[in-house]
Amino acid sequence: MTPKTVAVLLGGPSAEREVSLSSGRECAAALRTAGFDVVEIDAGADLPEQLKAAKPDVVFNGLHGRWCEDGVVQGLLEWMRLPYTHSGVMASAIAMDKQKTKDVYRAAGLPFVDSVLATKDQIESAHMMEPPYVVKPFNEGSSVGVYIVTERANGTPTLAPDLPETLMVETYAPGRELTTAVMDGRALTVTDIITDGWYDYAAKYETGGSRHVIPADIPQPIFDACMEYAVRAHNALGCRGMSRTDFRWDEARGLEGLILLETNTQPGMTPTSLAPEQAAHCGMSFPELMAWMVEDASCDR
Repeated sequence: MTPKTVAVLLGGPSAEREVSLSSGRECAAALRTAGFDVVEIDAGADLPEQLKAAKPDVVFNGLHGRWCEDGVVQGLLEWMRLPYTHSGVMASAIAMDKQKTKDVYRAAGLPFVDSVLATKDQIESAHMMEPPYVVKPFNEGSSVGVYIVTERANGTPTLAPDLPETLMVETYAPGRELTTAVMDGRALTVTDIITDGWYDYAAKYETGGSRHVIPADIPQPIFDACMEYAVRAHNALGCRGMSRTDFRWDEARGLEGLILLETNTQPGMTPTSLAPEQAAHCGMSFPELMAWMVEDASCDR
């Protein structure tokens, strides 16, 4: 049989461009190892023309951030009737919006912390909630533009001028950083992410920035709850393919201290990424994982 031609979308215009370039190249290399013909496409304004020229059988979406995993590219691929990986338009749009994600969590009976949306002027003028709290974009990933306001903070944060006008202010959730990937509706395992500080952009993507304990050495009820909650979040949001749900767990509060932070519909695929590690722990190599995602691709997701 003639190998399928897979167009790997990478790069793109978002704040996570560099992450996507790294992630996409890793995916492209693994897909070649798995026997596919691969075309790498740095997604720009001419993306429709690039896709028409490539004539792929499947599009592997290795993009991250706004316009890339928020339903926009997914809608284009649906319009062009090109089978693609990961979640569809609706799930991608909702999961990228952290406030709307919490509405889905609430309806599904999943635990999370309170948050409000506010303008930069409001956030810099007065505390929108009692410290400690977190200020972050409500529709970005990779810990881009995150501020932590501690209990000892004398004043409000001074925000970078390039941040969006509207931001999320969220109750700070103390504790350990846990994550669970879901593949084809099945939770893989739980990873405990250990860092010197908080899990920021550098900790996520720089070599040695964090240490991953897999499977997490945590009490069985907490482990089981992470597995259950991740599947429930995946299903409630309508995710497809692979997703990853991130948690914070306050050990002092037991099960009540476990809360969902967000669900990522397009987990990173860099050398330090969490979802491929969990798949490998379950016996699936990186090329095998990429091949499964291509075979799972479709329209109408």
